[in-house]
Amino acid sequence: MREDHGVVRDVTDGDTLTLDTGVVVRLAGIQAPKLPLRRPGFKPWPLADEARIALQELSRNQMVQLGIGGARTDRHGRTLAHLYRQPDGMWIQGEMLRRGLARVYTFSDNHALAPEMLALEREARAAKRGIWAHDFYAVRHAENLAENLDGLEDSFQLVQGKVLKFVKISDYMFLNFGADYKTDFTVVIDRKDWPRFVATAPEGYTGRTVSVRGWIEQWNGPMLRISHPEQIEVLE
Repeated sequence: MREDHGVVRDVTDGDTLTLDTGVVVRLAGIQAPKLPLRRPGFKPWPLADEARIALQELSRNQMVQLGIGGARTDRHGRTLAHLYRQPDGMWIQGEMLRRGLARVYTFSDNHALAPEMLALEREARAAKRGIWAHDFYAVRHAENLAENLDGLEDSFQLVQGKVLKFVKISDYMFLNFGADYKTDFTVVIDRKDWPRFVATAPEGYTGRTVSVRGWIEQWNGPMLRISHPEQIEVLE
């Protein structure tokens, strides 16, 4: 990891802050509940204020070390980094996850420390801390997702279920979670992303219960597109 440091001067929300150098940092690997932040009509997600306050308590006016473990900036020009408070070395992402005030949210070009983050998220979820006690963030069930899709399209979700079938057609790999691919929940992997799954062959998920995370779309029923293996966990 390439590193830098600075003092946190301002906290925008539960996963974004500004250093005394003027650098805006987006905490890599997590997604905290969102605030409107000048977006007209946007309703704050539950516990968004609590997440912002927690990040303020953890980091404001504190020296932090930045760890860069993948893409250095996002599409908004913000620096993507893991933050370590100085001098005690507290990993800020890890503490937000442990408190249940963020979810793991990785990208194909930025997924450093994913196993450690997923473990902390599982612990918080099992203890029903923070967001995990709220229905808004509930883990969805693949077998009845199509019947309970209201309000979930175009939202980031965790979906759990058993993979019934693996299919490879043209430029896509499909993990089918139901008997009817036209209506039931499906996970899709685009051809451009196949090389990332060489070590974790998707056909190996057949018959296994998994948890998958990403943005819900509609394509012959509810669909979730994954681009890297860190988005799917075997639960057995």
